[in-house]
Amino acid sequence: EVQLVESGGGLVQSGGSLRLSCAASGFTFGDYKIRWFRQAPGKEREGVSCINSRVGSTYYADSVKGRFTISSDNAKNTVYLQMNSLKPEDTAVYYCAASRFTCVLGYREYNMNYWGKGTLVTVSP
Repeated sequence: EVQLVESGGGLVQSGGSLRLSCAASGFTFGDYKIRWFRQAPGKEREGVSCINSRVGSTYYADSVKGRFTISSDNAKNTVYLQMNSLKPEDTAVYYCAASRFTCVLGYREYNMNYWGKGTLVTVSP
């Protein structure tokens, strides 16, 4: 059974940090690029970051560049999203998704093969 399980969300003050995890199972981890998306209340889901764990390449949306860092532990089939300097506008449900499509193709949701159920991040002012 394919599973993507996010964890690490919570409540943090503005300027604080959180590290999200996305644990993958049921598919060949290295064959897929893992993306983080987020959906804020009343807004559409947006792509945040992407990693090709096989070669180590990483990509970021402009809104998080310089503050968020995506990484992977291939031995654990887990991708992390380190979020620093958090802002209230980062408040959202964060999802990870797996896709065979290269990261450079962006964050088209219909290209994602598997999704997690999300973890809530709340940043207070």
